[in-house]
Amino acid sequence: MLELLKAAAVGLATLLPLANPLTTVALMMGLSRGMDEAERNRQALKASIYVFAIMMVAYYTGQLVMNVFGISITGLRIAGGLIVAFIGFRMLFPQQRLDETPEVERRGEELRQHRTEDIAFIPLAMPSTAGPGTIALIISTAAAVRSERPYAEWVMLAAPPLVFFLAAAILLLCLRSSGTIMRKLGNSGVEAFSRLMGFLLVCIGVQFVINGIYEVAAEVQALLSL
Repeated sequence: MLELLKAAAVGLATLLPLANPLTTVALMMGLSRGMDEAERNRQALKASIYVFAIMMVAYYTGQLVMNVFGISITGLRIAGGLIVAFIGFRMLFPQQRLDETPEVERRGEELRQHRTEDIAFIPLAMPSTAGPGTIALIISTAAAVRSERPYAEWVMLAAPPLVFFLAAAILLLCLRSSGTIMRKLGNSGVEAFSRLMGFLLVCIGVQFVINGIYEVAAEVQALLSL
């Protein structure tokens, strides 16, 4: 059980900086104007379910998709690292406020015209929480765990759904508390937290790229030694 808790803690510590629930909270506040409390809570629940489903699909079928398109683990790690680092740089040095991004503007216009009130999947679940960087991280981690097998077999079976469930539950808690969080932190507090998460993402992305380069160098060295 301790091993399962350790694996879940490591998984959450790796996943949450990239998922960044507080950024999704800011989007929720910007897009949910005019919604009553019940509708806001319904959107929060749907977004959390979508995030859980996206993460599960990425973990269990991502490798199959990679095999179909002939993508190597090394290539995925480097590409995923670049994506994660790029997202981190955008969070560190934002050129737009959260409420000025294209997804928010488009959804805001749709809400004003009463064309749709469903903001759970786009942009709350994707690309805000379970975006390309998160998916790349999950696929790369799944491949690494299956090849290295750092935990017991039952832990490797139980930990991923537990991590994704906890991440979705944390997102749901944050979204349902969005009003309180925004009042406590304010726009400047959310922006400061977002920049801190951006710095962590840059570090994670750079480390992904370094690991990928090391793997390429090792493969080249192995070929030359033949």
